[in-house]
Amino acid sequence: MDYVFPTYKRFPFEIVAGSDWELTDDQGKQYLDLTSGIGVCNLGYNQPKLNQAVAEQLTKVWHTSNLYESSLQDQVAQGIVNGEDYLVSFCNSGTEANEAALKLARKATGREKILAFNHSFHGRTYGSLSVTGNDQIKVGFTPMLAGVSFAEYNDDQALEQVSSDLAAVSVEVVQGEGGVYAANASWLKTLAAKCQQVGALLIIDEVQTGMGRTGKLYAFENYGLKPDIFTLAKGLANGIPVGAMVGKKSLGKYFGPGSHGSTFAGNPLAMAAAKEVLATMDSEFLEAVAAKAEFAWHYLEDLTALECVTGVTGLGLMIGIHLSSEVKVAAVIEKLQAAGVLTLAARDNTLRLLPPLTMPASELLAGIEEIKAVLAEAILVGV
Repeated sequence: MDYVFPTYKRFPFEIVAGSDWELTDDQGKQYLDLTSGIGVCNLGYNQPKLNQAVAEQLTKVWHTSNLYESSLQDQVAQGIVNGEDYLVSFCNSGTEANEAALKLARKATGREKILAFNHSFHGRTYGSLSVTGNDQIKVGFTPMLAGVSFAEYNDDQALEQVSSDLAAVSVEVVQGEGGVYAANASWLKTLAAKCQQVGALLIIDEVQTGMGRTGKLYAFENYGLKPDIFTLAKGLANGIPVGAMVGKKSLGKYFGPGSHGSTFAGNPLAMAAAKEVLATMDSEFLEAVAAKAEFAWHYLEDLTALECVTGVTGLGLMIGIHLSSEVKVAAVIEKLQAAGVLTLAARDNTLRLLPPLTMPASELLAGIEEIKAVLAEAILVGV
């Protein structure tokens, strides 16, 4: 690639086609996909109903602007809030959704300070990057947004940092990029209670965990929480760029006309796709995801018997296989690619799995067995 900034370290093949949970590269090689485009294509690839929804919208209108009413936006927003007391602000990505959340929190509270967590990831634009707990990706881009502090995730001492001068606390239910670590239930509930006590808004980043990934529409539902603000993107339109910042209705007065906006936000193509995704993710679909996750975890736990596996973490179909230092995750990913399985990496030498939610249990098991075989070989050859 000669004309594109080298901001990504790319594998030396191109994906040219996909169907359901399988992808095909430019050499005709097929792969079992355990990545979903980094948690985006939760419904898999080339889905007829989704294709039809987008194709039909293409024949109507692609873009006008947000100067006019949009019944399609309102229908999607209704699906997102799912009967709860929330309003939706659309955008085009997860990082934009988190930017909107930070702006709303500061304006609504009249406070400046934000508490975030080490090893978190919220995006790469300045506000979102400022609340991301990874100094490595901030090199050369400082100074960051003022007023941001960090605490240890799942650490009771972090609760002491929730104070009355905070505008918000920004947290992930599962730290995806940070190693696929799920929040301890009692810790997260106490964090939410502390926020309410001091008047700080609780922002939950559901960009990777949302849209069915954990067996619930939103991961915070597993914990019985109702955040002040939550953010969505990735799986919301199954690959069509979209994001959403969702806030309690009581916050609506702080985001009036002219206070925030985005040219392409809520465009008809993205809304057509999102509407179909939300229609697909009914209670029956989510129950099936939860059942497949339970099935998969039964076999995933067996991986801990391997000498090179130090643990398996995550929630639902968001899975992290932690490897010992003797086995490098990058080498394992390449070995799996050669075997026709696509996987991801995360912090702490972690092999990360984000399979399409539509993948049958039999295919999930086939992927896990291939991982097991590659890891067993890795021990012998010292990958």
